[in-house]
Amino acid sequence: MAGLTHSALRTLLLHYGGVGLLSTEMLSAKRLPMENPALSPYLVRTDIEKPLSHQLLVTGAADVEPAVAALHRLGADAVDLNLGCPAPKVRKKGGGLALMSRPETVREIIRTARRATELPLSAKIRLGETTDIGPVRDFCLLLQDEGVDMITVHARLKGESFARKPRWSLLAGIREALTIPMVANGGIFSVADAGKCLEQSGADGLMLGRAAARTPWLFAEIAREVYGIDVLEKKINRVWAYGEFVRGLLRFPPERRLGRLKEFSHYFALNYSFGHHLAMAVQRSQSMLEAWDAAVAFFQRADDEALSDTDHAAIRELLAAGVSAGQD
Repeated sequence: MAGLTHSALRTLLLHYGGVGLLSTEMLSAKRLPMENPALSPYLVRTDIEKPLSHQLLVTGAADVEPAVAALHRLGADAVDLNLGCPAPKVRKKGGGLALMSRPETVREIIRTARRATELPLSAKIRLGETTDIGPVRDFCLLLQDEGVDMITVHARLKGESFARKPRWSLLAGIREALTIPMVANGGIFSVADAGKCLEQSGADGLMLGRAAARTPWLFAEIAREVYGIDVLEKKINRVWAYGEFVRGLLRFPPERRLGRLKEFSHYFALNYSFGHHLAMAVQRSQSMLEAWDAAVAFFQRADDEALSDTDHAAIRELLAAGVSAGQD
């Protein structure tokens, strides 16, 4: 998710546990070879962020090999090809969902990527234009035949918004045709959602998107309650989690922090009955310090938990100084 699946959120998720695979934001395959990992906000990471899949936005095969070579230099743990992003600006350039209507181009992209790396190679797609799963099932078989190791399917049709309930049951027909793992994505916001999705789709795993920013501890809950994995249960303190996210943003260049905090706050605020006051206050802020003070004022009114005066002052001091924390 653009503006969300970055180092600050990934490290917060790892605090709670239960995550099997982390992801970067979409990385332009064309620009990636020129990106400076010491400066690019898209490439900031810490040593604990493993395994980390780097998500490539591609439009054709020509950019694939240089991009994959750059991922090798960056120490990527896996390569993910985004073939399902529905954003108009992405589709207009021939990427994301637009590629699902160009199977021969996709075939060339996959073959090129497969020749260029021995890393795990995955692809993320979306259901097709209608509830007839035949075309999308054939598309998945093409991906499998060309060497993709795992496919993630977002369970909504082309053009369907997030407000539309995902069509998890349609994924079952795709899963039955594949011999590689299929991961289900879309509309998973609770342990109950996770169980229903797995039951209806037959998926091998789950990908969480917006819920990762809203409830970073959900991965651990699903791991324990759905998969029976022994993940240490940690106390959920929403104020602490927000503060830890802000600390994580100090790893980014100063000009790249506030936008990411505003994006995160939009989802995290949904934890509160009157969370729109938090989201609006942060959205109006002109600096990280102003946003932090606004968030703390909200938490003092709306949350029984409180950040210690020492932690509050420490974060405020760092923000006031404009400190940039180095990568671990």
